[in-house]
Amino acid sequence: MTKEGVTLGGSTRRYAALSIVAAVLTIGLKLGAYLLTGSVGLFSDAAESVVNLVAAVAALWALLYAARPPDEDHAFGHDKAEYFSSGLESALILLAAGWIGVTAWDRFTDPQPLQNVGIGLSITLVATAINGGVALIILRAGRRLRSITLRADAQHLLTDVWTSLGVVLGIATVELTGWLVLDPLIGLVVAANILWTGVRLLRDTAQGLLDRVLPPEDQESIVKVLSRYENEGIRFHALRTRASGPRRFISMHVLVPGGWTVQRGHDLSEKIERDLAAVLPHSTFFIHIEPSEDPASFADQSLDRRIDEGHS
Repeated sequence: MTKEGVTLGGSTRRYAALSIVAAVLTIGLKLGAYLLTGSVGLFSDAAESVVNLVAAVAALWALLYAARPPDEDHAFGHDKAEYFSSGLESALILLAAGWIGVTAWDRFTDPQPLQNVGIGLSITLVATAINGGVALIILRAGRRLRSITLRADAQHLLTDVWTSLGVVLGIATVELTGWLVLDPLIGLVVAANILWTGVRLLRDTAQGLLDRVLPPEDQESIVKVLSRYENEGIRFHALRTRASGPRRFISMHVLVPGGWTVQRGHDLSEKIERDLAAVLPHSTFFIHIEPSEDPASFADQSLDRRIDEGHS
């Protein structure tokens, strides 16, 4: 494994471990708040934190596996293991939404008075502050390290923060107005919000597994680098990109004069790779050199390469 890969893997694992610690702390705090108050809103909040813990453990496993170096059976590495984690987290979020929704509906049909509201909300706010701080740290790390696992974990934690704040506001309103039905209504709103988060994460996971092209900002960086060579008469086509976890894969055909030597074409390929790697680190490149004078060079741009008679 490269030094870059070791550093990247170690960093992501540390953030995943931080998420686990935060989940354990918030579960204890929120469960205590629920037991003190009997609020279904706080119960839904505690249930989401349990999902956070399971997802964080799965994230740590995925990151450990994804950090393994390429081998004979996995020549392109193990980075896609991160999508297993984000997919699992999506499924757990959807299950949590259903569980919370059923519990809230039962309480809606049979409202119950709340107890020890003040101390219960105070404990919840402490847990929310912990989640918020950890979520912002992990989100910044996920963007910097290009880890869908960390980004998914951070987005889930941020959703938990907003959920908790909504629960606190709602329960405070129940205490002030005496409208007990507001508590299960809050639980239903929380369930709907969690459901939406799960659907978004599931969509992002599917896009990664389907080898979606790199985001627009990455493609723009590629175009800027290649445009410098086009000004020198070098041409490009069949540019294809995809991401596998934090790693980018970029392939292209480079058209050069047919009289060039193999060495000169190779040197150009190496230079293009260095320039692209400077703006898009943690990338793997596949460059195919072709003679610009040969019509066959323009007939193989489709995904399934066409070999015409006379050029086989």
